[in-house]
Amino acid sequence: MKSVSFTPTFDGWRAVARRLIVDGVEPRGIAWEPAGGEQPSLGLADDGGAGAEVREFRVPRRFVEIARMVAWHRDPERWALLYGVLWRVMNGERALMDVATDPHVHQLLRMEKAVRRESHKMKAFVRFRAVEHEGGTHYVAWFEPEHDVVEHTAPFFAERFASMRWSILTPLRCVHWDGASVSFTPGVPKSEAPDADQLEGLWRTYYASTFNPGRARPGAMRAEMPLRYWKNLPEAQLIAPLLHDAPARVRRMIEQQSTELKRERRRRDLGEPEAVGDESGSR
Repeated sequence: MKSVSFTPTFDGWRAVARRLIVDGVEPRGIAWEPAGGEQPSLGLADDGGAGAEVREFRVPRRFVEIARMVAWHRDPERWALLYGVLWRVMNGERALMDVATDPHVHQLLRMEKAVRRESHKMKAFVRFRAVEHEGGTHYVAWFEPEHDVVEHTAPFFAERFASMRWSILTPLRCVHWDGASVSFTPGVPKSEAPDADQLEGLWRTYYASTFNPGRARPGAMRAEMPLRYWKNLPEAQLIAPLLHDAPARVRRMIEQQSTELKRERRRRDLGEPEAVGDESGSR
């Protein structure tokens, strides 16, 4: 068994995997050992060995796209799985990534989907809090990702909130935007995140005003917003009472509509003219 140490990033894994493929090392002969454990690196790529030259070879784009995403997954077996599939692709199964029923390909696709889903959840459920820092306002958010999607998702926040100075803190790694560039630092505990601020009141007001009791579907809501996210969402404390009041609110809405329809029918029966607004405006 060959023990292989590498930086636990896609670039780090790729550099080492390329060398192993060229040397003809079969998957069952490798023990993958991420340098420093599975703690995420801070975006530093592995060079695969100082001064070493490795013959280039072409890999299907589909595999590379999926491998980049799977590298953000937190399953420690992902590196061995990726190499096993790569070995097969490079040894006679060129179209393997098109075989979704293959158990190893299926596992990779499930990992890719989980990472994409977590990235989507990060975009949807990050909530910034305003703090005063060095004479200005800095916006800080706390998020607990299931997979290490911080670096992958950072460009979205840099573009979306380009005019703000912000930080997103997570247990895995943290990302910061100073108005010009993105930087990363090691993960921190939740105690480093700021307490509630006035922005949370705005979030709750907005959520309550847009909540439609007639379309409340608790099951679908939990599927889209799993309970593990609720503890970090300021509006989450409103969900239970809003859902509790939803049936009564729907009944009131129906009763109000029924009353208005009865009034309209009564006016028509009595031949009363409808109230028509002056479209030309007052003169």
